[in-house]
Amino acid sequence: QLQLVESGGGLVQPGGSLLLSCEILGTTLLRTTSGIYVTGWFRQAPGKEREVVSCISRYDGSTRYSDSVKGRFTISTDITKNTMYLQMNSLKLEDTGVYYCATRPAKYLFCSDSVFDFASWGQGLQVTVSS
Repeated sequence: QLQLVESGGGLVQPGGSLLLSCEILGTTLLRTTSGIYVTGWFRQAPGKEREVVSCISRYDGSTRYSDSVKGRFTISTDITKNTMYLQMNSLKLEDTGVYYCATRPAKYLFCSDSVFDFASWGQGLQVTVSS
């Protein structure tokens, strides 16, 4: 099982930006140009279920975003650092929550919206958007 170590997060005003990082330990991220693991970011707001924010497919490296963050957030990976990122811009109050990075088991090629399809998780980062 992989170890995912998150960094970044914190308190930001509405309209601000944050960069979340997630280092993936225990493997090399790249085996093909699209990597060997499907990687994603989830978030959980207080009193709500964990929901997918963004994902990168192993099949073709394509990215997916939830409607609520599309156009504002960008997911990416740096294969030289075994690290994935979530750049969050134009943050809104409703973006507040705990953010988790996650990977699917190596045999899977495609993204999923279900938390149950992801096997390894980061420790979670608090992101608070407040004025």
